[in-house]
Amino acid sequence: MIDVSTLPKAELHMHIEGSLEPEMMIALARRNGVKIRFDTPEEVAAACEFDNLQTFLDLYYAGLTVMRTEEDYFEVTHAYLKKAHEDAVRRVELYFSPQAHVRREIPVPTMMAGIAAAFDAGKRDFGIDSALVWGLQRQYSEEEALQTLDLARGYEDRIVALGMGGPEVGNPPSKFRRVYAEAKARGWKTSIHAGEEGPPAYIREALELLDVDRIDHGVRAWEDPALVAELAARGTCLTVCPLSNVRLRVYDRMEDHPVAALLRAGVRVTVNSDDPPYFGGYVNENYRACQEALSLTDAETVQLLRNSFTGCFLPEAQISAYLSELDGAVAAARAGAR
Repeated sequence: MIDVSTLPKAELHMHIEGSLEPEMMIALARRNGVKIRFDTPEEVAAACEFDNLQTFLDLYYAGLTVMRTEEDYFEVTHAYLKKAHEDAVRRVELYFSPQAHVRREIPVPTMMAGIAAAFDAGKRDFGIDSALVWGLQRQYSEEEALQTLDLARGYEDRIVALGMGGPEVGNPPSKFRRVYAEAKARGWKTSIHAGEEGPPAYIREALELLDVDRIDHGVRAWEDPALVAELAARGTCLTVCPLSNVRLRVYDRMEDHPVAALLRAGVRVTVNSDDPPYFGGYVNENYRACQEALSLTDAETVQLLRNSFTGCFLPEAQISAYLSELDGAVAAARAGAR
């Protein structure tokens, strides 16, 4: 089994707010005088047992309230980039949920200054190339989503795409046709969480009504063979988060997860960590869990790594450079294993 730990990779589905380690959550709460329902990191960790997506989101939204200052946004983002560097990540496209902060009256310049400084430090300290996915929250109105899109003005150099997360059930992609059309009109790339707790029909809506460039999760496409074939034919990238799907009871066991089956069906799936402290592992742990539970061949593991780069919202020349680095690292790993 090929060792993924030092092989170059990109991560395309990771939420900045969901990277809060329990120790940092408690430290920021104390520093900022924010009252949360936990007093120790151990209590936070013990709460990471979820029945479904909503039980996780309740903890996620409560936890992010500890982020208030530019320093907080810097520290949380930089801490993740350090972890990503340890996992040999070269490119990250990080989800950020501005509505969760604007609704707490945190100024956009405060949060963006901290994140941008962390991105610059990550490039300097770790050689990681970073960009934001401006993530809307689907439980709110489309009008608010349009207003939130406007809040990104002036920060477009840091933002690589429009995205959307939050509770799927009752909030189909079709609810947000205008905001996605507006993002496309502005020249943005687009992505959306679909087919995690929502049905395969939500994935089809995202493709046909919103014309998205990428699908976050998308694993329930496996329930619809025609949709799987369409995803493969389109070359649509799915940003799959295996440990997250198991912890949120989308699948009972990693052995039941369809990521390998989707890959073998020709779908451009990628492996990502989503919200790693909550779900039990950063990106390398997700790769290893798939290798061990799904009997991935070395060639399939390498294909997942290649997909992580070809799924990036980057110019072809940059993607090719990353793929060349990966090819060299794989060749060296195979030579060393002989």
